[in-house]
Amino acid sequence: MSTSLTLIEKLAREELVDMVPYQSARRLFASGDAEQTKRKVWLNANEAPGTGDYQLSSENINRYPDFQPDNLLNAYSNYCNLERSQILATRGADEGIELIIRSFCRAYQDSILICPPTYGMYAISAENHGADIAKVPLQKTPQGMQLDLDGLISQVGKVKVVFLCSPGNPTGNLLSKEDIIAAIELFKDTAIVVVDEAYIEFSAEQTSIDLITQYSNVIVLRTLSKAFALAGLRCGFTLANADIITLLSKVIAPYPISAPVAEIASKALNTDLKKMTQRVQDCNQIKTKLINWLSEKDWCSEIFASDANFVLFRCNSQQEKQRIFDTLVESDILIRDQSKQMQLENCLRISIGSEQEITQLKEVLS
Repeated sequence: MSTSLTLIEKLAREELVDMVPYQSARRLFASGDAEQTKRKVWLNANEAPGTGDYQLSSENINRYPDFQPDNLLNAYSNYCNLERSQILATRGADEGIELIIRSFCRAYQDSILICPPTYGMYAISAENHGADIAKVPLQKTPQGMQLDLDGLISQVGKVKVVFLCSPGNPTGNLLSKEDIIAAIELFKDTAIVVVDEAYIEFSAEQTSIDLITQYSNVIVLRTLSKAFALAGLRCGFTLANADIITLLSKVIAPYPISAPVAEIASKALNTDLKKMTQRVQDCNQIKTKLINWLSEKDWCSEIFASDANFVLFRCNSQQEKQRIFDTLVESDILIRDQSKQMQLENCLRISIGSEQEITQLKEVLS
């Protein structure tokens, strides 16, 4: 065993040996016990509550799927009002992040820029590729966590890709559209600006998708994991001008979207939009009630503005934060501890589950 480990460490890229992987909700609370998994209330991964009703055709499963299935691209083209040539279907938005870094950053030479606190996979994907990571932290404002434009100016010419998350994860609020445009203008000659819109359906009118036709350096990331309640499907979309999509298509795997995924996703986009809209409305109502409830608790010192399907809040102390987290875990209710993120000391995040699940959480903490 030790000999094998020594060989692996000898052959592996040095920076990967000690790298800590992204700690997804499932990794943090992995369990081989199916019954135990069913008992848990999962409020730590920003998934939609409930179960889906899906039916599949078994035709042509023996054949490789199309590189970009027609039914899926046509459905998403109709949904987002972009041409098919501006859309690349991927295995979740996470694959889009990887493709962008691999396409625009030379390993051990180029850098990406992130604005923490933000989604952890930008940095993990960069590390995996050997790209450096520059950081310009978000600033706290009355409108929530927003971009530091002066800090971004200092990075012009030093990075190849800029990742902006709006609505933010784990912060929850939208970035100012004016600031997003300002950032795109700053980097229009030197870097790609990626606007991650995984949660945009919860505040759809604030999308940056219109900027794709105005600027050549803009990419928008989307997913069906949140508002469409298809997290287990792993289906996302990278939206950009046709030249960028052509470039990314050279890097992506030959068959990224399986036939069953394309079939279910296409049906959701063609026939389930009313369900998605109702799901968003229900989520926002439950979220408002949860925010009001949290505001009455003496252990809660701050509630972050949320335009997504979760609420981030700060506890009065590390001890209070741990007590609340542990109390919920003991009752098989799982939320996310975000206190290791920059500027988020003693912060916890609650995904908006069903009304019953949120009521259960309130009862345990009361």
